[in-house]
Amino acid sequence: MMKKINKFSKSFAKLVLPIIFKILIKLKINRRVINYLDDRSYKSNNKYNFEITIKNLLKNNKIIALDVGAQGGFNSDEFFPSKYNLFFEDILIEPIKSEAEKLKGEKFVINKGLWSKKETKKLYILDNRLGSSSMFIPDEEAFDLHNIKDKDYKKYNVTRVIEVECDTIENQLSELNIKNLDYIKIDTQGSELEILKGIGSYRPLLIKIEAHFFSMYKDVPGWHRLINCLYELNYVLIDWKGIGSHNTRVPAEAEMIFIPNFNNKDGKEMIINKKEKFISLMLIFGQLKLLQILMRKLKIREKELENLEDHFFN
Repeated sequence: MMKKINKFSKSFAKLVLPIIFKILIKLKINRRVINYLDDRSYKSNNKYNFEITIKNLLKNNKIIALDVGAQGGFNSDEFFPSKYNLFFEDILIEPIKSEAEKLKGEKFVINKGLWSKKETKKLYILDNRLGSSSMFIPDEEAFDLHNIKDKDYKKYNVTRVIEVECDTIENQLSELNIKNLDYIKIDTQGSELEILKGIGSYRPLLIKIEAHFFSMYKDVPGWHRLINCLYELNYVLIDWKGIGSHNTRVPAEAEMIFIPNFNNKDGKEMIINKKEKFISLMLIFGQLKLLQILMRKLKIREKELENLEDHFFN
């Protein structure tokens, strides 16, 4: 009976959707509706609550997380549901002193920048849009392509330049006596590649990183170099979410998710050796279908997860 209902639903959708689409185009809201539905689809697995499952998996352990560009606190953009924040031991990197001071309640806050080596760098501060401050200078020539209105150009004015002491991920974590890293997020307006170069021997189970297809900053390394760096570190891309308006037909930037390369021995071993944390991270990020396939391939049994429906693919 259910198969017949599903078949009818799909046939009905094929007939009705083209009509609805024509109406949306007439109303000039088709892109808004598509973007809304795309966002809802991306977050469709948030309806699940895996808190008890993750608690049973981790026991008393925490997922060690490095948040680079931590303005507003850990997971401030709520890329994953904030109900899972309690499972993380977070280390926050915030080079702007006034913003770092707002994070004083956190256990680990590093008021420095990160780079590929130990050196002092200039940080270009945009006080009218503080989250867009960068080690790179905004490129006004590119603003029209990014759909920035003339009246908003002033928001991207560099209001001051500060000298920032920078170090590598490896050095900073070693100083804190952090032996292992499970999750890293890097959102630094163009500095992602240089920061990754300083990761040393640390190999997180999941990496969330921002890549610029079309940067609004001068001299930012091409996004392909960032992807190549991660592949050379033995990671594979499993997901991306476009962000930022652009007048090409691709987003200006994307938030990308990488995990160890499950197609080779080293990647498989990384996952199996820390399988409880890996499963927890995949659940937190809503990657159900891929998790189920990898569990079968790697002979990891978690019966309650084997038949969960991944709503993203509906």
